Amino acid sequence: MAGRIPDRDIAAIRERVRIEDVVGEYVALKRAGADSIKGLCPFHDEKSPSFHVRPNHGLFHCFGCGEGGDVYKFLQQMEHIGFVEAVEQMADRIGYQINYEGGGTSVQRDRGTRSRLVAANAAAQEFYAAMLHEPEAETARKYLTDRNFDKAVWQQFGCGYAPAGWDGLTKHLQRLGFEFKELEAAGLSKQGKRGPIDRFHRRLLWPIRNLGGEVIGFGARKLFDDDTMPGKYVNTPETLLYKKSQVLFGLDHAKRDISKGHQAVVVEGYTDVMAMHLAGVKTAVASCGTAFGEEHLQVLRRLLMDDNFWRGEIIYTFDGDAAGQAAALKAFSGDQRLAGQTYIAIAPDGQDPCELRQHSGDGAVRDLVARRTPLYEFVIRGLLAEHNLDDVEGRVEALRRTVPVVAQIKDNATRKGYATKLAGWVGWDDIQLVVRRVGEEAKKNRMGTNATPGLKQGAAAIPAPRVEEGSSVRPAPNDPVLYAQRQSLSAALQYPGIAGVAFDAIDAAAFTHPAYVAVRLMIAQAGGTAAGLSGAEWVAAVADHTDDLMIRALVSELANEQLPVRSQNDTPRFITAILARTQEAWVGRQIAELKSKLQRLSASEEPDTYMTLFGDLVALEQYRKSLAAQAMGNEGYAAGA
Repeated sequence: MAGRIPDRDIAAIRERVRIEDVVGEYVALKRAGADSIKGLCPFHDEKSPSFHVRPNHGLFHCFGCGEGGDVYKFLQQMEHIGFVEAVEQMADRIGYQINYEGGGTSVQRDRGTRSRLVAANAAAQEFYAAMLHEPEAETARKYLTDRNFDKAVWQQFGCGYAPAGWDGLTKHLQRLGFEFKELEAAGLSKQGKRGPIDRFHRRLLWPIRNLGGEVIGFGARKLFDDDTMPGKYVNTPETLLYKKSQVLFGLDHAKRDISKGHQAVVVEGYTDVMAMHLAGVKTAVASCGTAFGEEHLQVLRRLLMDDNFWRGEIIYTFDGDAAGQAAALKAFSGDQRLAGQTYIAIAPDGQDPCELRQHSGDGAVRDLVARRTPLYEFVIRGLLAEHNLDDVEGRVEALRRTVPVVAQIKDNATRKGYATKLAGWVGWDDIQLVVRRVGEEAKKNRMGTNATPGLKQGAAAIPAPRVEEGSSVRPAPNDPVLYAQRQSLSAALQYPGIAGVAFDAIDAAAFTHPAYVAVRLMIAQAGGTAAGLSGAEWVAAVADHTDDLMIRALVSELANEQLPVRSQNDTPRFITAILARTQEAWVGRQIAELKSKLQRLSASEEPDTYMTLFGDLVALEQYRKSLAAQAMGNEGYAAGA
């Protein structure tokens, strides 16, 4: 029986893995401070990046949805796996050998359902790739070579061939130790009338990979007229790994170029992706077995990181037929903020990118992308093409159809620009009339939106704080009264070695918000800054002292907030200042209490008590002055000071 993973191995793996590299496989990240990089959160849809990664601390946190933790937590959330499997995946990533307790180094642990499915798919891809070179696969090879794809390209994209036998792959994988139930769960095999059989037969195959490069499924193209499988293309069914609404073919090849170039080109087929990449358009991807949808778009947005309106663009290579027009209209009616960055590219004579490269070369494919048309223009011109603009009646009808469409553009300057263009495209002399009509329609749209019963304007923009049962209310991050307390806790969680005894000397009573008091007590229960822990291990040790989900989220939030310093070199001076400010405020409250007591005492009737309290007051006043001087002497190291 396999043993457990010892804590020392968990900590060692966490320490060696670069969390920014792992997160960067799913999210485009950019520098946001001395020790912070940010991107669009992969756990909820957002327009502006609130997802932060702290490389030096090994932590991530989203200030939008509250998700946070270490690299293991990130992997668990992204891949829907357990903690043990997350640790083992990271161990495999860095080549770390886990010494399972109770079993020794020789223990061969079952790496969990997901990893077994990944391993089965990887073995299947190797099998299919080898079969592509067999005599039986001549038709598949000809299909590729006829489209100008040579052996190097087959290998680059992992192309393969499913043989004609009923169970060739299934028996091969079973000999490698995989059980039928695993192969069925991976979508590689299915139950036939006489036992387990392969899912794919006599088809050209492409492996479909996730962002991390793991094979999670396959796309299979029909080659023979007597192929009885339904459809020209058949894909892996929905599995634990393969979710067609979230998967994009070629994304493993394109992700870094998409992030770097702020551009994604969406094509319709596997060979189109290959043609685009070979032609130098290395940002091309395609949906697999389903139409390009909202979840696909969210995946691309996180890589594009379009937090700026003009940052990044998505180019669709739709066909110029009715289906392509419908797809463009759907994109137009979607996220308007993104629609302003969306373009359409249609090859001449209705060719797809693969055919265009085949007939006209790589340069023609690059030109296709370069000559892209803005989505707004494509949609409007497409509607105008349905009308006869040579007579007055046709022009009037065209305006009736297109003015409401232009009015849907939410950006005011863009809307006015297209209203002016519309007048020219229709051939309407009175340009201001068209602009005015578009403006009136846009106003009607706004009035219709704001007239929703029971919805106050702007009320939905600020979500109410989420409070877990039995926990205190989350403190406002920007509360100026609590600023020093919050920064002190952040310092202790992020830099325990620097905060040190100065923080541990601050009493819990110095923190006035119940949630901050709770975090201060948890730090003490975890052994204080003298515990010798740091990074994700230290934060986890603190968080483990409560079951209150809100407080745990607050710990993650504090551990990831960027301290307001100009550079990392200024961090020690800033922490000294902020701890002094927190202590000074607490001492000030003690002084106020002492003064109140002294006012209630009579020096003549209780001279001993009075003089004792007065001595304490003098000592505290001197202590507060020294703290104030310490704080003022170091506060200039804050950013913007």
